[in-house]
Amino acid sequence: MRQVSTRVLSFTAGGWAPAAALILVITLGLVFHGKGAYFNWDTHRDAMRQASVYGILACGMTAVILAGGIDLSVGSVLALVSVAFSMMSLHRQGSAAITIPAALMIGAACGGVSGALIAFGRIQPFIVTLAMMVAARGLAKALCGGVKVSRYIQDADGRYIALPVPEAFSRIDARLLGGNIAVVTVIFLACVLVCHGALTRTTWGRRVYALGGNEEASRLSGVPTRMMKVSVYALSGACAAVAGICQAAQLQQGDPEDGAGYELSAIAMVVIGGTSLSGGRGGVGLTLIGVLIVGYIEKILSINNVPEYARLMFTGAIILAAVLFQRRWRPDSDGRG
Repeated sequence: MRQVSTRVLSFTAGGWAPAAALILVITLGLVFHGKGAYFNWDTHRDAMRQASVYGILACGMTAVILAGGIDLSVGSVLALVSVAFSMMSLHRQGSAAITIPAALMIGAACGGVSGALIAFGRIQPFIVTLAMMVAARGLAKALCGGVKVSRYIQDADGRYIALPVPEAFSRIDARLLGGNIAVVTVIFLACVLVCHGALTRTTWGRRVYALGGNEEASRLSGVPTRMMKVSVYALSGACAAVAGICQAAQLQQGDPEDGAGYELSAIAMVVIGGTSLSGGRGGVGLTLIGVLIVGYIEKILSINNVPEYARLMFTGAIILAAVLFQRRWRPDSDGRG
């Protein structure tokens, strides 16, 4: 009972602040509207579309952080899946019924390997996922020879020809409701619903929270802590695969350099949303707020022609503020480091 009440208090302390921050960000957009661009629905649609790939990564990252871990490899796994999916779909014209499950399996396998090394090898998550980040990026470059996998290839005479766009690419990169919402955004929201349901309405989800709250107590209570670690990292890898598929479809190519730094954006969205880096507190609902905050900040700065270096500095300051706020208001914390 005490654990349940602590979690409720944690959400109360950590939930209203991100919501208030989101309202503040949206209000700032009304003031700094980029010569009226903020009042155009296309601006909001594009803001969500641009944030969706990061948000998909953040869904998987939320489960990992709730379990007390971290995953630095998601950007590289995204690139690996993007390259593999593009090779299967563009160059080999594979069916979506085969290429999409294959791509998901690649991402989940990368995450599962990281989880197994952490759980059974007892290596720090930072070290394992850093190694996977480098290895997955290297594998992506090895698959495509270090060049982008695009629609345009050379024929026997040296002329460039355009390959047909796979139906899966067209469907994922499409827009719905009269062009008012991107399919990628729908996919992101579906990931939010699936991950939220898994974390809040299943035994697996309760075990994730327990693992992040106190691993030793969870183990003594009969929770299979090692397999739980493998499962959360496999989920993170699968989400990275979904993001990689979406990235490839939007760009109509697979780039081995894609996803660089995306893991930092995903972590930022999770932390800004209010999920504790120490594990056991937070959720995908809060991450959704974090995604909206970061997405709208990026869009508002963009329509006001703020330089990229200033955007990065501003985002860094927001991450620090979010972490400091967590440390100050966490129910079981006295506010000291």
